[in-house]
Amino acid sequence: MTDKNKAVAYWKENLKYLLILLLIWFVVSYGCGILFREELNNIRLGGFKLGFWFAQQGSIYVFVVLIFVYVRLMNKLDKKYGYNE
Repeated sequence: MTDKNKAVAYWKENLKYLLILLLIWFVVSYGCGILFREELNNIRLGGFKLGFWFAQQGSIYVFVVLIFVYVRLMNKLDKKYGYNE
């Protein structure tokens, strides 16, 4: 595999990871915090309605977890294509 082909394949896989993780974050932040709020408000978490919790804190927690997932995925991707340090 040439360097250019390797770089293109690396970038495509990186974009795939980014799109999947951003889609997860969108569904959690917008979907759970706004669209599915009424259904989620029937469930309570620590005394608060779950829809309110997702809108206020849940999406932030999910975003932080997704950052760590992205770092792990990128480390594996770097090793796969030989870009690791």
